[in-house]
Amino acid sequence: MALIFPRWTNWIPLLLAAAGAAGAIVVPTAVWYYFSPEYTDVGYTPVQPIAYSHRLHAGELGIDCRYCHDTADRAAKASIPPTDTCMNCHRTIQSKSEKLALVRESDATGKAIPWVRVHMLPDYAYFDHSAHLAAGVGCVTCHGRIDEMEVVRQEKPLSMSWCLDCHRNPAPNLRPPPMVTAMAWNAMDAGYDPHKDPARRRFPTPPTYCSGCHR
Repeated sequence: MALIFPRWTNWIPLLLAAAGAAGAIVVPTAVWYYFSPEYTDVGYTPVQPIAYSHRLHAGELGIDCRYCHDTADRAAKASIPPTDTCMNCHRTIQSKSEKLALVRESDATGKAIPWVRVHMLPDYAYFDHSAHLAAGVGCVTCHGRIDEMEVVRQEKPLSMSWCLDCHRNPAPNLRPPPMVTAMAWNAMDAGYDPHKDPARRRFPTPPTYCSGCHR
């Protein structure tokens, strides 16, 4: 009696089973990585309406972060500087530069500069800048070496697991509060141990329970 199907088709069920087993490993692994903030968010570098150089302002000129983001140490959100902050310098410095045409237009019309937000947390996550700076968490911990970036990019994943790693063991990311904006400061080089800092009245105990960040 002639065969209806060729003999090689006998391998199809085995191949399908092998493909299913491989898929059960490959698909979750791919989703775990390629759908994670480590892949989707880190490196995000939006084009801004003005070519503002943090490398120049925060790096070469040494302007403190809080000069522009002046609510970072006293409010939940770090403010975006108003045009007046830019014009404090640029009414006299590079006042005719074509690169600053939008700044001058904003100053004349009162229309805000449409800066593009770089670091974003979901609405269901609560984050207080002032609490972290008061505890001695430096800007560089979450934002990276901004003073070396020509164009600001997202350096850290800012994911829940990433935040919890710090909440469970905050010591490596702590520094004396006066040094929170010092980008090049290094705890190891300075020999700093937050547990032995006499200026600290208490050691921070950040929450690891859900309602600490999801309110």
